[in-house]
Amino acid sequence: MNKIKIRWVQCFITFIAIGLFMVGIINQEYEAVYNKAVNICLECIGIG
Repeated sequence: MNKIKIRWVQCFITFIAIGLFMVGIINQEYEAVYNKAVNICLECIGIG
């Protein structure tokens, strides 16, 4: 692939990632991710 196609694919993937990131923020998915992370950490420590 030439450099122009590679650059276009990189930009396309970046915009898709940003779009999905924004959808997750709008749907407040960060709360679920945070709660799961806390539970995993507490289980590793032995508290949860």
